[in-house]
Amino acid sequence: MEGGSSSLAFVAERIVALCEESASGITDAVIIADQPSTDAKQRAAALNLLLKEGRIEIVKRGKELIYRKKETSSTSTSKTRGFEAEERLVYQAIERSGNKGIWIRDIRVQCNVGVTQATRILKTLETKKLIKTVKSVAAARRKVYMLYDLEPDQSVTGGAWYSDQEFESEFVEILNQQCYKYLEQKKIRAGRAKLDAAATASMARASSKEIWQYITELGISKVKLSQQDIEMVLDTVVYDGKAEMSKKMDSQLGLVRLYCATGPLLPPAGLVRLPCGVCPVRNQCVEGGTISPQTCNYISDWLKF
Repeated sequence: MEGGSSSLAFVAERIVALCEESASGITDAVIIADQPSTDAKQRAAALNLLLKEGRIEIVKRGKELIYRKKETSSTSTSKTRGFEAEERLVYQAIERSGNKGIWIRDIRVQCNVGVTQATRILKTLETKKLIKTVKSVAAARRKVYMLYDLEPDQSVTGGAWYSDQEFESEFVEILNQQCYKYLEQKKIRAGRAKLDAAATASMARASSKEIWQYITELGISKVKLSQQDIEMVLDTVVYDGKAEMSKKMDSQLGLVRLYCATGPLLPPAGLVRLPCGVCPVRNQCVEGGTISPQTCNYISDWLKF
């Protein structure tokens, strides 16, 4: 028994050594040529041992199995310990896809498994909370698979602008109006400060970080918005002709985007000039209520101008 165990360990180490010599992987034929005296049963036992330990991975190239040395963390190895070869193939394909995920058709092509087998394996991995499905905005009714702990890429979810694969145009419009309102008020303050032209122009500009902080403090978004998200909204304000964007180099922050209100191409309707026109909770605003005109800070600030 002891001699058999040593022989199995030797066969396994030789397989690992062969994998290290060939980055593209090795086939059964290479293993057999290296160890012609090793029987098929012992060779299979050595391969299964290495797969369970996570020291090698198995992929299919056409109809041929390829064995490669696998560089993984101990956490990844422990998660796949005891997997069957096909389960390991599917898990590795999903792992390689990162936070963009992989469609079941691509899993089947990469792993050379049928629909029924792929579906069964994916269901098992989902039950074990090793993977999850995420709806992709790129194609209706398409789900992609990724590792359970990963946060999906914005190219999959659509970021803050999508909810259940639907583009939230009304939400974007509210942000557009609030960004412009901030820039407009800043320009009005600059005009009333009675400074020289250069100082007035500088005071009227706001950085994207400054506007992002303002929107965040308003609390009108249920999802966490990044500065990049707000810059995308500000792009729409610029495209609408309501603001202009310039850039300056800061020694500490690098390239900074600055925005200044210019005025819309068409004058806004009277209601939009009021804070109520762009208020996201105006339907809940009633006299004497928790949200009411009497306690509204936005109306108070607007009346000062």
